[in-house]
Amino acid sequence: MVKISLQMKANLQNVTDVRATGEDFRWYIKVRCVNCGEESDSFVYACLMERTSMQGSRGDANLVIKCKLCSRVNNLEIIPDSIKPYKSGGSAFQSLVVFECRGIEITDFSPRSGFACVGEESGTKFEDVDLTEKEWCDYDEKAGDSVAIDELEFQFVRA
Repeated sequence: MVKISLQMKANLQNVTDVRATGEDFRWYIKVRCVNCGEESDSFVYACLMERTSMQGSRGDANLVIKCKLCSRVNNLEIIPDSIKPYKSGGSAFQSLVVFECRGIEITDFSPRSGFACVGEESGTKFEDVDLTEKEWCDYDEKAGDSVAIDELEFQFVRA
């Protein structure tokens, strides 16, 4: 089993604490089978609330996926206490979540809706931030200023 950290780097304007919201948040990822190298054509998702039983085992996982090429059944587990917000004030990559992978490696991440952030000066909560376009902007009425998230970059590193 390999632990992989999904890390993000972004330019935050007047916001902080960008985070995935709720246990029903869907992490959309592409995976590659470590047995044969076959990569998924489309994004699949893993969700903390969803558990799938593993065939031939008493266990379950957040994502169980069968390789189309070699038919190997692989799985992925989200480590619950690893989910952290991205804080402002730095230009370095910060970990958002750690996945425990068995038989697969993660090759890509697609941010979608379900993120949230907080106004840096006002404390205004912005819910359901959609990062599908890898940028987001709004207006913080309490602070009287625009807020934005852009220049999103993601990487995967062994945790």
